[in-house]
Amino acid sequence: MFSSELWNKPVTGGGGFYDHQIAQSARFDRASRSRLSRTFGTPTSQKKYTLSMWLKRSLLCEDIDGESYDYMNVICKLGGFSQGTGAALVFNQSSNEDKFSAYGFGSNSGGTKTSEGLFRDVGGFNHILFRYDTTESTAGDRIRVYVNGSQITLSGGTDPSLNSDLTRFNTAHAHYIGDSSAVSDGFDGYLAEVIFADGQSYAPTQFGESKNGVWIPKDPSGTTFGDNGFHLKFQNASALGDDSSGNNNDFTANNMGADHQVLDSPTFGS
Repeated sequence: MFSSELWNKPVTGGGGFYDHQIAQSARFDRASRSRLSRTFGTPTSQKKYTLSMWLKRSLLCEDIDGESYDYMNVICKLGGFSQGTGAALVFNQSSNEDKFSAYGFGSNSGGTKTSEGLFRDVGGFNHILFRYDTTESTAGDRIRVYVNGSQITLSGGTDPSLNSDLTRFNTAHAHYIGDSSAVSDGFDGYLAEVIFADGQSYAPTQFGESKNGVWIPKDPSGTTFGDNGFHLKFQNASALGDDSSGNNNDFTANNMGADHQVLDSPTFGS
């Protein structure tokens, strides 16, 4: 479980508890390198964007055997964490501890900011929000990560310069969800309602809310997606990468058949 108690399990089942329902998730298998890929276009902004996702892990980094890469890319550009050609949000093993890192967002020369707490829950969906905004006057506010509505502490790395453009992410290159272009360093688990807002810095309350002390999904209506933005609901089993934002920024599914659509979500337990 997440050591600071922010990593909690939302209530599942009981449809009346949720005003906003998420019908399904997509399953990602590290062994088969299942992933979604898309070449982005010209971004609305390289200064500001938000990524929101509901995530459930199936495998911890410490459980990876026989591989030289003990980390898992959740979303990245190009080679992600393993090759240093882009930026990536990853789970990684440090001293046999699973942590969450924002790699390469500190500046165009890289840098890694890593959670102080551990991410070791493999039993429930949790909400992760990544907020990038170099227009913030306070350096420490330019890269923020929230878990179930609460900001977590990040250490290491560098803060991006004020009003700088990051060319390591959200550029006209291939981006991947669930893996990278490099080696077998993929995520193993489930993702639901993945939203990328290009040009917007949103607080977690745009996508979730607290109810009876539990962080639950919220209808994301009103989200401004920008040119590269997308909303993946995984509602079409034969085309899991379909974008519901209205941008038609569809992803291509690789090694993901209809059986990778799962009736398990933050609001419904299969």
